Amino acid sequence: MASHTVRQKLPHNLSYFFRRLNSTVPSYTTTAAPPLKSAGKSTSFTFLGNSQIPISPLPNLEDSSTLPKTAGKPNISSGKPNTATDPVLNLHDSEKLFSSVSTPKLIKSSITLQLASAEPMVDFGMWVMNSKFMEIPIIRKMILDVIEYTFYEHFCAGKNLKEADKTVKRLWDGGLRAMLDYGLEHANDNESCERNLDEFIQTIESTQTHPVSPVSFVVVKITAICPPILLKRISDLLRWEYKDKSLHLPWKLKTFQVFANSSPLYHTTKRPKPLTIEEERDFQLAYQRLTKICQKSLQANIPLLIDAEDTAIQPAIDYFTYSAAIQYHKDDEPLIFNTIQAYLKDAKERLVIAKRDADKMNVPIGFKLVRGAYMSSERKLASCLGVESPIHEGIQNTHACFNECADFMLHEIANGSGSVVLATHNIQSGKLAAATASNLGIERDNPKLQFAQLYGMAETLSFGLKNAGFRVSKYLPFGPVDQIMPYLLRRAEENRGLLATSSLDRQMIRKELIRRLTSK
Repeated sequence: MASHTVRQKLPHNLSYFFRRLNSTVPSYTTTAAPPLKSAGKSTSFTFLGNSQIPISPLPNLEDSSTLPKTAGKPNISSGKPNTATDPVLNLHDSEKLFSSVSTPKLIKSSITLQLASAEPMVDFGMWVMNSKFMEIPIIRKMILDVIEYTFYEHFCAGKNLKEADKTVKRLWDGGLRAMLDYGLEHANDNESCERNLDEFIQTIESTQTHPVSPVSFVVVKITAICPPILLKRISDLLRWEYKDKSLHLPWKLKTFQVFANSSPLYHTTKRPKPLTIEEERDFQLAYQRLTKICQKSLQANIPLLIDAEDTAIQPAIDYFTYSAAIQYHKDDEPLIFNTIQAYLKDAKERLVIAKRDADKMNVPIGFKLVRGAYMSSERKLASCLGVESPIHEGIQNTHACFNECADFMLHEIANGSGSVVLATHNIQSGKLAAATASNLGIERDNPKLQFAQLYGMAETLSFGLKNAGFRVSKYLPFGPVDQIMPYLLRRAEENRGLLATSSLDRQMIRKELIRRLTSK
């Protein structure tokens, strides 16, 4: 397939959850994590999420001379922001933080966050949504109505693009941008994949209704345009090819390396059979869908965020993502941002490898850094197979990995290469990244560096970063209530503890409400 590039660059004002920020959020008071070490040197990266965890050393790569150098740069991965630049973020002035938020909105947010911070609420929600009550039409409607006017309104942008557009405008008025994420679940056949393709295209087209788009990204799920069962088959073949170089994959396009020395390969225990004619046809159809999405995004000047999944199918998703990134971009501006999950032991190594390959091919590629959303299922599978878990052993290792990856990308940006979205609710990670960017001389409005948080979450950090001059987006899931609620509940289950760490938001909202009520 011929390479598609467009000379016109993306406008410099283009920026970047539920699961889809893929973050497991720890408390903002977490202890700082030590830097990751590799060959006696400290490397750095920055991630989306709220965890900090030290990870295993980065194995030596095949060609270390091509790896990014950070020698001579300040080591900022210690977890302690530079005291000279820490004041860059003011997270204590509630009046400035919530100046764009009405009092009724603050009151409702305070109540909703207080309820959502109790883990039993997640358990109860999961039980209700999976109970037989949902099979009784009148009770189902009552339950969905209650959800719609409480949690749904707080965490979701609306039932359709028209409602989502109103939320986008409200964010824009408050100085924030939006990442549109239509709440699609996995597709199981070509018919549903085609329907999902139409939804993605419509979402991209909707961003063209404003002279300057308040939408920074459109989120794309590869599992919505390619059945997971096929992604598993492709991942198995890619894993075996990595282990056995004699395996030839005739359908494989030019891409970046998707595995590292430390990547888990236990999912594939024997040589997979080649794709059948039908599977290869479905694979080509799936790639054609991604191609259509990329072409529409090029026309609309809206970059794409590709969501991550579990390690069983992530290699195929990385393959799709990197192959498309090679073919579709705008000069030196990336169209596609792949997601790196910092809770994986191989995250740092895979990030460095992908960036190295992109630089070698002169291909602009962006990364969204998150902590990860499949901790329970990944550990359970590894335990069943009797193998080492791909997840870091402790939260501090994940925190460290996130911060190291962010540091790496910030140094790349300072050196004129790379783009990153730091999706995090973690206060320390946010402060650290802001301080590092300032230390490295990165302009706060630089479109190559963006922050992101979930809609309805981490408002203190979002507004603090925005007030400091950084580009900040909120992750906006939208779609019909009955369609999106199972999706959001699954994300809540995967990110258990995320809502419980919203204590700073609750504290600052209460502080502002008291100030407003007592100042009249």
